[in-house]
Amino acid sequence: MQVLSKMTPVPVTCLEYVHPWTQSCTVATAELMIVGVQYCLRIYAAVYALSLIMRGRIPTLPELKKTLRGWLQSTVFLTTNAFSYSIMMCSIRRLMGNFNFYTVSYVPAFVAALIAIMLERSSRRAMLALYVSNVATETMWNILQSRGLVKSIPRGEIAIFGLATSMLMYCYRKNRQETYRDSMFDVVRFAIGDSEVMKVAPVPAEEPTPAARETNPRISKGRKHPLPFIQAVLQAYLQLTGRLKAMGKHKLCRHRHGCLYDTLSSGARMFSVGLGIQVVMKMVLQMRKFISRPALMRKTFLSKEIARLGLFLGGFTSIYKMSSCLLRHFTDSDSPMFAFPSGLLASVAFAFYSDKTIALYIMWKTLQITYNWGIEKGYLPRVPGFTVLLYATSTALLFHAATIEPENLRPSYWKFLHSISGGRICVMDRSGFDVYGLDTSGQIRRMMELCKTEPILQGQLS
Repeated sequence: MQVLSKMTPVPVTCLEYVHPWTQSCTVATAELMIVGVQYCLRIYAAVYALSLIMRGRIPTLPELKKTLRGWLQSTVFLTTNAFSYSIMMCSIRRLMGNFNFYTVSYVPAFVAALIAIMLERSSRRAMLALYVSNVATETMWNILQSRGLVKSIPRGEIAIFGLATSMLMYCYRKNRQETYRDSMFDVVRFAIGDSEVMKVAPVPAEEPTPAARETNPRISKGRKHPLPFIQAVLQAYLQLTGRLKAMGKHKLCRHRHGCLYDTLSSGARMFSVGLGIQVVMKMVLQMRKFISRPALMRKTFLSKEIARLGLFLGGFTSIYKMSSCLLRHFTDSDSPMFAFPSGLLASVAFAFYSDKTIALYIMWKTLQITYNWGIEKGYLPRVPGFTVLLYATSTALLFHAATIEPENLRPSYWKFLHSISGGRICVMDRSGFDVYGLDTSGQIRRMMELCKTEPILQGQLS
C-alpha cells in the first residue's frame, strides 16, 4: 500500500468519516451533546459527592450551592469538549475542502479543548492539565516506540519515580511556611512527617519521654490483665518500644524518639494505611463476587497482592527516613540535598507496586511544583495561559491517537472516550486514513474487542 505524506489531502468527507450514521453535521453534534451530558452528569455527580464526603462533616447550605455550581460547570466543560470536537472536524473540513494527517483530528481537538477548558473553573484547570499530560506522555512514548524511535527500559517507571520523588522531597525539605505551598506537600507530610522539613534551628536531643518511662517493667508491674498471655505480649511490646524510643538520635534529627523507632513506627503506620486502602477497595469493588462466592474472600485477602501497596508505602517511608538519619550521623550535618540519595534509595520500594501512571503523575506534579516555585522565587518567567495550552495540546494528542492509532492509547482512556461518545468513536469510518500506513482500521477493530461491546449504532451502518 502506498503511504502518503502527512500533508497530502485525503478525499474523505465528514459524512463518510465523522458521522456515517447521519447525513447532518448538526444532528450528529446534537446527539453527541445529549449523550455527553448524561454521561458527564453521572461522572461528576460521583466526583463532587466524594469531595463532600471526604470533608468528614455535614456540608452547609453555601457549600452545597457551591458544589452544585461546580458540578454543573464541570459537566458543561466536559460535554463541550466532546461535541465541539465533532463541530470542529466538520467545520475545518468544509473550510479546507479535505482532511490531512493533522486536520483529521489533532487540529480540531486542539481548538475544541481550548474552548472547553475556558468554561471550567480556573482552580481546576491545573489539575485537569496535569491529568491529561500524564496520559499524553505515556501515549507519546507508545507512539515513538511503535515507530522504533525509542525502546522501553526494564523497570523504567522505577527510575522515573525515583528521580521525580527525589526532587519532590528536596522541595519539601527546603520548604518553609513563607514559601510556595502545594497540596502535594500535605501528602508527603502525612507519609514522612514534619521531621524532614528544614528549619532555621534544629531541635536538640530530648530526654526520655514520659511514654518511654511508662514502659519500665517496675512501673507496669502493677497492671493486670485477665489473660496472662495477652499481658505477657503487651509487656514485651512495651519493653521493646521503650528501648527503641530510648535509643539515641543525632542532634540534628527532629523526630521525637530514637532514629530506629521513628523509622520502624513510620513504616508500620504507612504499611497499615496501604493495606487498609487495598482491603477497602477490594470490599467495595468486589462485594457482589464475595456475596455470591464467599470462598473468594479468603483467597483474595490472603493473597500477596493485597499487601503490595502497603509494602510500597511502608518500605518507601522506612528507607527514606533511615537513610536520612544515617546521612546526618555520618556527616554530622543536615541538608536538603540529602533528599536525593534518600529518595533514590527509597524508590526501590516502588518495585512492590510499580505503575506507570503513578510514576508519570509524580513526575508531572514535581515539574508543576518546581515551575510554580521557580516563578515565585523569580527564577523562571510566568508564561500566560501555559496551563490552558498544556491541556489543549495534551488533549489533542490523546484524541488524535484515538482516531489514527488507538492501540497506542491507554485502554482506560479509550473506554472513557467510548462511553462519553455513546460508542460513536467506534463507528467513525477511518478506512480512508489507512493510506498513512498505520493500520488504522485494524487497530479500531482490535480496540472494539477490548471494550467487549458493540457500538450502539452498528446496525445503522449497513
